[in-house]
Amino acid sequence: MTANPWRSRATRWLKFNLVGGIGIAVQLLTLVALKNRLHLDYLIATALAVETAVLHNFLWHERFTWADRAGAGFTRFLKFNLTTGLFSVAGNLAWMKLLVGIGGLNYLLANGVTITACSVINFLVSDGFVFAERTQTQSM
Repeated sequence: MTANPWRSRATRWLKFNLVGGIGIAVQLLTLVALKNRLHLDYLIATALAVETAVLHNFLWHERFTWADRAGAGFTRFLKFNLTTGLFSVAGNLAWMKLLVGIGGLNYLLANGVTITACSVINFLVSDGFVFAERTQTQSM
């Protein structure tokens, strides 16, 4: 009996969001620490906070969200960081500049908006490329 692909994807989406939710906490705590404690510029603090969350999320996605899909850890890490990581940093910086720098929105509220905006694309890229199921020709 084969698994229902929609149920499998829905379960993976829930796992992705669980990891992402924890990653949001990691990102926001890092952002607050960098901006309020170390007094970094909000854009520099955002880039560093996003990368911290990207590293956190990769480790959990590798071991939890896509644990059933075997793959080379370092290669996956590079793919993850160069796709979802790069998109997250660039997307967050662009949205933060727009919402905070131009719109005057609170930096934490703006960061929440940017995280939400980037999450769907990050899931699709992760599921279809970074943690993609290996075909038999790939495994030979």
